Amino acid sequence: MFANRVLSGMRPTGALHLGHYHGVLKNWIRLQHEYECLYFVADWHALTTHYDTPDVIEQHVWDMVIDWLACGIDPAQATLFIQSRVPEHAELHLLLSMVTPLGWLERVPTYKDQQEKLADKDLSTYGFLGYPLLQSADILIYRASQVPVGEDQVPHVEFTREVARRFNHVFGREEGFEQKAETAIKKLGAKRARLYRQLRTKFLEKGDAEALAAARTLVDEAQNLPMGDRERLFGYIEGGGKVVLLEPQALLTEASKMPGLDGQKMSKSYDNTIGLREDADSITKKIRTMPTDPARVKRTDPGNPDKCPVWQFHLVYSDDQRREWVQQGCRSAGIGCLECKQPVIDAVIEEQKPMRERAEKYLEDPTLVRSIVADGCEKARKLAQETLREVKQVMGLDYS
Repeated sequence: MFANRVLSGMRPTGALHLGHYHGVLKNWIRLQHEYECLYFVADWHALTTHYDTPDVIEQHVWDMVIDWLACGIDPAQATLFIQSRVPEHAELHLLLSMVTPLGWLERVPTYKDQQEKLADKDLSTYGFLGYPLLQSADILIYRASQVPVGEDQVPHVEFTREVARRFNHVFGREEGFEQKAETAIKKLGAKRARLYRQLRTKFLEKGDAEALAAARTLVDEAQNLPMGDRERLFGYIEGGGKVVLLEPQALLTEASKMPGLDGQKMSKSYDNTIGLREDADSITKKIRTMPTDPARVKRTDPGNPDKCPVWQFHLVYSDDQRREWVQQGCRSAGIGCLECKQPVIDAVIEEQKPMRERAEKYLEDPTLVRSIVADGCEKARKLAQETLREVKQVMGLDYS
């Protein structure tokens, strides 16, 4: 019925670092070869918490897109765009707000978490309260079937599913829906129609997930079935109405193992990052001055890698043989801390070398970046307009 589409985005709040690369961008690079992918700069979301410093957002936007391209995001395989350049996001957000209960917004886990973490900012704003719904609009406007998230972001996807379900329930019940659905079933042909009814009954009476999946596949594979009938049959399978907004699935991604220079999570807030495209001298200095096991006061003192932040970098960058060398050398005082750090320095510099090379042409000619984004915004907007057109039709707002 709908394309197998992936959507993900980032807020432009500053320079990207290795945590972003290992936690998000490496996954984006893989997904662009497997799905139709849309990756967007969430500049409106940046304003929900950084509304008092809007002057830095534009530069952060372009820097971040260059980082994406430098890491290997390919504009020939993924659509890159800026959220605010597709105003349909805001219009769908407004329309969804008409049917979204206030309590749903207040119970999103990150709402209170962010208020506590950013206690120095006044977040008692409508924009901050409504940002989960704007996230939902970002996803639903493209009818994305998959949203790559970590475990902490799963509640946002579940919230989006609830919003889509409520919208479809309220507005998908067109007049004479059951009769139109039954007419659509007959268009499947006698054999397929009989199988569809059997699978639907099996799901509605027994909650058989396999029957639901089989019925969806049957409808998907039906040829010469008008889009309107196809949508009715998808909704009718579950005993509901016409499917206007697709309920997305959370595509769980492996948690980032990239630590900060001090052993905590790599974050600008902790001032413990290594930036993407950082120069070799700066990388070398940062890693050489990393803290190590406090027990190793002297070169001859044995240490414990498990108590050393540098070991966490070896878990990311070193193979089994190198890790064994670190374990034995540290515990026996056979190697010093600077010896232990050097392979990590070499690995990080080597990892970033192609990123700096890819970025060079975009830094020399910024119009290349703007052209890529302009093309992406045009593609994204066409998809968004298609969804919004149908949303407005079922809401009685189509005056053509």
